Amino acid sequence: MAFTEEEYARFRVRLADCLAALEKLVVRPGFGQVPSTLGAELELSLVGPDGRPVPVNAAVREGLGDDGLALEVARFNLEANLEPVPLRGRPFTELAAQTSRALARITAWSLPRHGARAVPIGTLPTLTPADLTARALTDLPRYHALERAWARRRPAPFPLCVGDGEQGLLRAESVAVQGAACSWQVHLTVAPDLFRPTYNAAQLATGPALAAAGNSPFPLGRHGWQEARIAVYEQGFGERGARCRGTSRPRVGFGHAWLRGGPLAAFEETVRGYDVLLPAAPSAGDDDVPPDGCPSLEELRLHVSTVWPWNRPVYDPLGHLRIEFRALPSGPTPLDMAANTAFLVGLTLSLAAEGRDVAGELPFSHARENFYRAARDGLRASLWWPSPGSAPRRHEAGALVEELLPRAREGLVTAGVDAAEADTVLDLLDRRTASGRTGAWWQQRTLEALGRREKRAPDAGRGTTGPAATAPERDVVPPAPEGATAIRTAGRAGRPGDRGARVAGAGRADPLLEELTVRYARLAEAARPVHTWNLPSLDRRSQR
Repeated sequence: MAFTEEEYARFRVRLADCLAALEKLVVRPGFGQVPSTLGAELELSLVGPDGRPVPVNAAVREGLGDDGLALEVARFNLEANLEPVPLRGRPFTELAAQTSRALARITAWSLPRHGARAVPIGTLPTLTPADLTARALTDLPRYHALERAWARRRPAPFPLCVGDGEQGLLRAESVAVQGAACSWQVHLTVAPDLFRPTYNAAQLATGPALAAAGNSPFPLGRHGWQEARIAVYEQGFGERGARCRGTSRPRVGFGHAWLRGGPLAAFEETVRGYDVLLPAAPSAGDDDVPPDGCPSLEELRLHVSTVWPWNRPVYDPLGHLRIEFRALPSGPTPLDMAANTAFLVGLTLSLAAEGRDVAGELPFSHARENFYRAARDGLRASLWWPSPGSAPRRHEAGALVEELLPRAREGLVTAGVDAAEADTVLDLLDRRTASGRTGAWWQQRTLEALGRREKRAPDAGRGTTGPAATAPERDVVPPAPEGATAIRTAGRAGRPGDRGARVAGAGRADPLLEELTVRYARLAEAARPVHTWNLPSLDRRSQR
């Protein structure tokens, strides 16, 4: 799929037409006035008995014949699309049940045939650069077109910074590296008149929600942030430092300002702020719209799908608008993802209650800083939060989440969620936050324990051990505006004995990371929430 300059020009004209149509649509009486719903997309990895990725996504999807499964960018990735549920009653219980069924069904089919389990995890610890070359790209026209489009925009290979010091700086050659970043993407329908305050509230709520959800500390075998998937995804197209026609803004990032207009402004920003990447022609009959129906706006939807803010506006031709929350990681379990969703959505609704717009309460730079600090430091991050009647103040993320849990509950119950449902699912997040035992914490402490065990073993010297997982340094500077350009931990690069990498030889993950991943997969399949997971071979005192 190669495109000509004429096709790019024609597509830009069609995009302008789409915006004009949307401008009329969002003010049409009744448009978007639908009951609130929640939907979700689960990105997962197919993992073998050694904890390594198994590149059989096409075979699994074909074998299951499930239209709800989509092939993701790398051959070991799948995406399970869940059925939307009403935002009332017990929506989080239903989302967790759907997620459990999807994971079980994939594993039941793929395990006996390919030895592969479906594992929900933000970044698979056993991935190496050799797993993410152009050969790993899923064989679909969209992904090949993206590969060619990005090849026109930057050189290959391109730098990818995933850890501390020189050992954390890698070189990537393909957009397949995005297979190292698996998300749990949540969709919330929003009425047009509430879109601006709800979108801005989502931006603010994402920081503390992400701090409590970290599940990706080992990007490509290196020590990274608590949620290193954020930085990997932002760098995974290799656009930083590249000269991109029409804009200097990265296509992946938190954004640069609060939304100041209605929903149209969000789509205008996407169209006018970013050049066309895939100018595919619309399908036949695209302009044939029933008098009372909604246009497909196919070009607009395609263009929006090639810009990846962490909170994204979505137009649905079924007749509504959505906010897509893209920052939460995949995993560890369906219950954990349900709890993350409840907190993020409930807090968003509470912050936007009665049309309140948080844009007037906190500088956008503070909200953006919160996002990257949360990704880096998790529950120990220092986050800004509005303080009524005074200037914004910093809070430790764990304490802030505890303080905001009642607000999230209020937002959910007001929306129609059963009080018992809200209490049950938010209690899981409360317990995780109070204990500090996130998915990232469990992975780091487990690797630490396995490393100590190996050192005590008679043949310890024959393995590769790498550094112990440590808490984030407190003086790390967050990434520059518009995204993470590097994963930097002040004072750690060059520390004696700190080798940074966990890759044992070319293309082979460290055996301890393999064991870590196998343990994670087994516990995730058992489906108990992550704060209850045990650590290997540690005494009771060290598990606190």
